[in-house]
Amino acid sequence: MSNLSARIADHVTGLRYDDLPPATVDATIRALVDAMGVMLAASSLGEGTAAFAELAIESGGPAQAKLIGRAGRAPLLAAALANGALAHAIDFEDAFDGAPTHPNAAQIPAALAMAETLGRVSGEDLIAAIAVGCDLVCRMGLALKDSPDKFGFYPPPLLGAYGAVAACARIAGLTSAQTVDAFSLLLCSHNCSAELKYSPHSTVRAVRDSFAAQAAVQAVLLAKRGVRGFDAPIEGKAGFYALFARGGYDPAPILDGLGKHFYGEKLSFKPWPSCRGTHAAIEAILDLAPDPSSIESVTVTAAPFLTMLFEPEAQKRRPQTAIDAKFSLPFTVATAAIRREVTLESFAPEALADPRIHALAARVRFVPETGSADLTAATIDLRFADGSSQTRRIVHPLGHPSNPLDDSALDAKFRMCAALARVPVDAEALLAALRTLPALPDVADLPH
Repeated sequence: MSNLSARIADHVTGLRYDDLPPATVDATIRALVDAMGVMLAASSLGEGTAAFAELAIESGGPAQAKLIGRAGRAPLLAAALANGALAHAIDFEDAFDGAPTHPNAAQIPAALAMAETLGRVSGEDLIAAIAVGCDLVCRMGLALKDSPDKFGFYPPPLLGAYGAVAACARIAGLTSAQTVDAFSLLLCSHNCSAELKYSPHSTVRAVRDSFAAQAAVQAVLLAKRGVRGFDAPIEGKAGFYALFARGGYDPAPILDGLGKHFYGEKLSFKPWPSCRGTHAAIEAILDLAPDPSSIESVTVTAAPFLTMLFEPEAQKRRPQTAIDAKFSLPFTVATAAIRREVTLESFAPEALADPRIHALAARVRFVPETGSADLTAATIDLRFADGSSQTRRIVHPLGHPSNPLDDSALDAKFRMCAALARVPVDAEALLAALRTLPALPDVADLPH
């Protein structure tokens, strides 16, 4: 086979750990450290996540994989569902600023559950799987000419599921042909509606990657058992891009440099627990440190795509859930100005009800920057009661590869998040194991 799906599958199954550049290995370890910490915190803070863990425990069956942040274990599919619900629940996980993706949110919980269940999966094997899956998600996102959001679908979990299939296919030892089958089976079992943006009381946006993680594991298990798929699940007449982007894609970003450079090296790690699209505005406000009582108006100018962080306008000015507040420019900008910080506590129920934040959020407006495709840059214009003004533009907010969180900052974030786990965890032992992951003979021995 020589079509796009087959070429991707050949790459997924043929890559060796020794083929990875050292920088990719390091970036993948950083992603695992960050993801594990975030999921541990989400086990206690994530809206809606408890229901997924409870369902996993009640499902019965063999105790194959750990439930992250909890004391129990569950069958593989149930563990992927429950742990996947944690990945984005507090919106603190890594992101790829070049496309609308969170490339590790679905695949890390899926890959960890798969590796633990199968056993004898080394740290090197896990790193190679995560590196390949992350890279694929970024490439598929960059290939889009039309966003699935335009047609009613929500891109991050849609794309993330394909990375999860790639990672799990490697771990499960699928052949190239079986990997194409797994992509096909995923196409039949997973999508994500963009309607999640418009319901103020919904928490689906928080737990969205649970469905992607479980669907990916299921697709790989079925392909392993011989269920045949299609020849072209990604590029075919009714494949991924035809269904979710009406055929609007360019295969070049997927194939250019495939196996030579890995986009995992280009991830951004979040210093603030909110949508990456809010970070430039947050950083600008924190830099300017205005007296909030004197602010007459705040104007945020950014790419048209980020209009989603301002609409529906009434909903974004007074969000009802933590996850909706994290996707609100008015709320996060007002929080940064009034509290001089944006932390996990900034999205607690009492913070959502703070009348000071509501009052300032009502004075925040959004102006789309015509022609801009930069998903993370923003300009803040402040107008004050005395007629003065301040302006600040942030192109690459903190956490971007050009403005990174270093290892010490990332480790501090991990420790802070791990301390919030529903069940106590030995954070230092887990961090040490993750930092030395290439030497670990069996990922099932990770102390999480």
